[in-house]
Amino acid sequence: MISIPEQRRTLGAFLRARREALSPERAGIFPMPGRRRTPGLRREEAAQLCGISTTWYTWLEQGREVACSNQVLARVADALLLSSAERTYLFELARQNDPQAPAAAPSHVVPPDLLRMSDLVTAPTYLLDALWSVRAANAGARHLFAGWIGGEEPNLLRYVFLNPEARIFLDDWPDRARRLLAEFRADTARRPDDRAMQAMVDDLRAASSDFERLWTCHAVLSREGGRRMFNHPQDGVLHYEQITLIPATYPGYKVVTLIPFLG
Repeated sequence: MISIPEQRRTLGAFLRARREALSPERAGIFPMPGRRRTPGLRREEAAQLCGISTTWYTWLEQGREVACSNQVLARVADALLLSSAERTYLFELARQNDPQAPAAAPSHVVPPDLLRMSDLVTAPTYLLDALWSVRAANAGARHLFAGWIGGEEPNLLRYVFLNPEARIFLDDWPDRARRLLAEFRADTARRPDDRAMQAMVDDLRAASSDFERLWTCHAVLSREGGRRMFNHPQDGVLHYEQITLIPATYPGYKVVTLIPFLG
């Protein structure tokens, strides 16, 4: 189980990373000409934008035990111009409810059996669990991702960061790996006490310098679809449009479908 102090340190590191990545001009601050020691916002500038003291903001970044209401967190998220995924990650790390979060849309279609869902479509489709390991896949997915799904341990993150073949199979591996890990990090805030998830992260940080470098950047993204290109060992270059669905009653799972892109 992740301790509360560790949770606060992670939140602080995330805020610092986002502050340092935000330029004063983008935040609406236009400093006097002169050399700055950091290209991002200073702590005092971030605190001013949030409407809180510099000392209190500094303590928040340092992971100290400070009381923080969801209204204050909302001001911090607004000041740092956090994306929707980053904002969600912030509030989940702080174990607070976002006062500006929209109401969840009702779900009208619930899959009766997730393990059979991949067989209901002909396009390559697979089911990921909370650790991003494949739990079901149809024939198309098993052929397309033979090096991953057919491996000894069909975990997506382990394949991408530990299997050398992934760097050839995935087009633009550096960008795909970066985005994939940012999407996974968003998931970790929803399961702060998941020992298996933490153990996997610790193992990958030790085994892959790329994973360690990207993990410490604290980037966060929503799980996105879009164009995907693969260098298949048998079929050559393949283009797909990826669609990811999260069943409302099974939010820990993801159903991913790759539709052939003919354009």
